Amino acid sequence: MEHDQGFDQKNTKKGAFSGVKIVSFSWAMVGPLTMKYFADHGATVIRMESSKRTCLNRTSPPFKDRKPGINRSGYFNHFSGNMLSMALNMSHPSAPGIAKRLIAQADVVMENFTPGVIEKWGLGYEELKKVKPDIIMLRQSGFGSSAPYSRLPAYGMILAAISGLSNFIGWPDGGPLPVGVGAYTDCISPRFAAPALIAALDYRNKTGKGQLLDLSQFETAIYFILPAILDYVANRREPMRMGNSSPYAVPHAVYPCKGNDRWCTLAVLNDEQWAALCKVIGKPEYVEDSRFNTFVNRKKNENELNELIGQWTIVFTAEEVMTRMQAAGVPAGVVKDSSEVYADPQLRARNLFWPMNQKEMGLFTHLGTSVNLSATPAQANLPAPILGEHTEYVCTKMMGMSDEEFVELVQEGVLE
Repeated sequence: MEHDQGFDQKNTKKGAFSGVKIVSFSWAMVGPLTMKYFADHGATVIRMESSKRTCLNRTSPPFKDRKPGINRSGYFNHFSGNMLSMALNMSHPSAPGIAKRLIAQADVVMENFTPGVIEKWGLGYEELKKVKPDIIMLRQSGFGSSAPYSRLPAYGMILAAISGLSNFIGWPDGGPLPVGVGAYTDCISPRFAAPALIAALDYRNKTGKGQLLDLSQFETAIYFILPAILDYVANRREPMRMGNSSPYAVPHAVYPCKGNDRWCTLAVLNDEQWAALCKVIGKPEYVEDSRFNTFVNRKKNENELNELIGQWTIVFTAEEVMTRMQAAGVPAGVVKDSSEVYADPQLRARNLFWPMNQKEMGLFTHLGTSVNLSATPAQANLPAPILGEHTEYVCTKMMGMSDEEFVELVQEGVLE
């Protein structure tokens, strides 16, 4: 843990949320990802952390230069730029009182713990209203703060399964597979939480009233399988796992290409695209072939068709397959690995990656933002914080705490 009084908030540039102060009891990915929208656009986001119970992202690999450390996790640092870190040991009896003093100056409190944790600290919404009547509280738990599942701990992989997402992934003759990104719902939920919080801020600006936002990650994930739910409601029909196939396109698969583990996706949605594909692979006769001349026949002989296309794609690089198909009007895309995504000229041109010097790791690429605001663009103002890096600044400069009180709280183990 490190205290740094040298941070000067005046040095940061103005953004769409400049002037908004958020106290964030963030954990794992869903909290930081939500806060990124606001921190990247000028809000002062204070992450409440403790060396007594570090965020699991701080202890999760990969680590910079493969050297483990609570300040060296790529997982944590990639998503935590533009935020302040205050160390506050919430297991200490004096900690909730310190938190309330800070919240009294805040516009928003965000938390994503299992319901019951924040109440144990005396920081539930009803209590916070006594401290700041117009406070906005955003809660993002696995299942929401009411109903039978509310007190169940939740992680992204579990939520992806219970919401039905995993049931769509896999091959017809196999079982469900996990979503490729373990914390999948952690990436979905912020897309709902951020606009809800913006609406609450707008409502408060108009009425002077705050409110409680109670978000369920489980429920946000349901939106991603709505067609299947509607099909069940209307037809009592359950979807089947289809591998890379699609009920609306054929061929629709990932095909092997020249090189080691190189692949390209192709998707044919209509007869025109099918004819174009046949011309590209030098098999124009397939257009009239009774096995493939209609969508129904192509679907019936899909496995054979995929093998024939794969025999052509394996001769070319993935880039060559994509270029030739796209030129003919056939949807196609290279399956990129991490190094290719990181170096992608499109992402680079749109400034998605922000290199910033972090105190312990040196130059490190933080995640930028995929939303560009022309008048108030997102800014790379601060690298991801060292644990507790801004504790002294928050206490003495923001809260007006005396140096003597600050030192006493450090010595008592409250600020650690």
